[in-house]
Amino acid sequence: MAKKGSVLICDDEEIMRDVLETILTHAGYKVELAKTGEEAIELFSQKPYEVVLMDVSMPGMGGLTALEELLKIDADAVIIMITAYATFDTAISAWEKGAHGVIRKPFQNDQVLAFVSKGIRRRRAEEERQTLRQVMSKSVSRDAIVGRSEKMEEIFRLVERVAPARSTVLIQGESGTGKELVAKAIHEASPRSDKPFVAVNCSNIPSELLESELFGHTRGAFTGAVASKKGLFEVADTGSIFLDEIGDLRPEMQVRLLRVIQEREFTPIGETSPTKVDVRIIAATNVDLKDAVKSGTFREDLYFRLSVVPMELPPLRTRREDILPLAQHFIRKYNEENGRVVSESFNAEVLSLLENYYYPGNVRELENIIERAVVIAATDEITVDCLRPEVRDPALAFEMVKRAEGTSAEIDIARGVNFYDEVKRFEIDLIRRALDQTAGHQSRAAQLLGLNATTLNSKIKAYNIIPRDSN
Repeated sequence: MAKKGSVLICDDEEIMRDVLETILTHAGYKVELAKTGEEAIELFSQKPYEVVLMDVSMPGMGGLTALEELLKIDADAVIIMITAYATFDTAISAWEKGAHGVIRKPFQNDQVLAFVSKGIRRRRAEEERQTLRQVMSKSVSRDAIVGRSEKMEEIFRLVERVAPARSTVLIQGESGTGKELVAKAIHEASPRSDKPFVAVNCSNIPSELLESELFGHTRGAFTGAVASKKGLFEVADTGSIFLDEIGDLRPEMQVRLLRVIQEREFTPIGETSPTKVDVRIIAATNVDLKDAVKSGTFREDLYFRLSVVPMELPPLRTRREDILPLAQHFIRKYNEENGRVVSESFNAEVLSLLENYYYPGNVRELENIIERAVVIAATDEITVDCLRPEVRDPALAFEMVKRAEGTSAEIDIARGVNFYDEVKRFEIDLIRRALDQTAGHQSRAAQLLGLNATTLNSKIKAYNIIPRDSN
């Protein structure tokens, strides 16, 4: 396709075809000709043209009919009608059928060029929108990122919005909240999805080796460099690189990373000339980089370069409605890995313990809890005995909450009050009230409670809740 654009001219008059071809060819457009509406349709069905110039009055298939047929092939086709009889009705009819515009004979050369130029811009803008829609329509992988809460829905929506761009993303959140999974989701929903995704944990690589790992080196660049090695930035070229624990970068590495972001190039150790790369950077940290900037341990200019699109992943304890679907997801995963057939349903006591545990290790800790339970389950059901001690013991869990939050106890466990039993009774009562108010309609009850309908259904089954009017 010509850089200036491709145009199909359809006119039954040879002189008119020649005139239009001359005007457009001299302007730099690639032009092809058709004598009839039927021929134009055949050519257009074989390959797309950015603009079609179509005479209204032709023998056989008229221009307006040909216009309709071309739009059936491509609803976004840019078609400009040309007529010597440009009455108001003709123009209206052409526009109503989907024409981009109507040119009246005799015309000025500049008029034709202006219509075609505007049509090319429209066509290319529509192609860009279609590409963006295709990218945006790629759903975030919910097999990897499970969540029904409004907080997680916000994350899904943000991922879908930022995925098509090249801008850097900074994902912040506690350990175990799934930062790498979100980074992969951004990559997989982007135009780079078929290109490399390279993950680097900046805290796991010794500081003296990190520069070589990221930017590579030449043979003999330092002691032990027996061969040249590509850096991970070069490996990730045209794709994405995920820099986890970015807050652990030492100052000199922060300077080098800043240059990569600004100049899109780096110099391997031992080289004198820079290497150009096209890499999208997605960074993550479990520390507050704003505090690190204030304390002088992290460069402010690098922070702003990284946080073009900041994302904050919520801890699991703030989205408890996600615990049940996550637990069921992990049961399926570890059933498959271990050849087990453990049920995804929980009895009321187990579900209560799981939903009220504090999860200092977030989703990663829940996964560990469920994996252990699946492996040691004596039957096809997860029982309280399958859970870790701190999960099944309210006193231990409550002490963990106090230590993590640094607050005084509001519930006196020493008095023998069973924290989880109280929560369970309160939750059952709320569910029953919601069902009473909605005449047993679970979807409406779920809306009243702020729950997903599937989550509410699971709780009703787990708690064996029977509507009061059924008793």
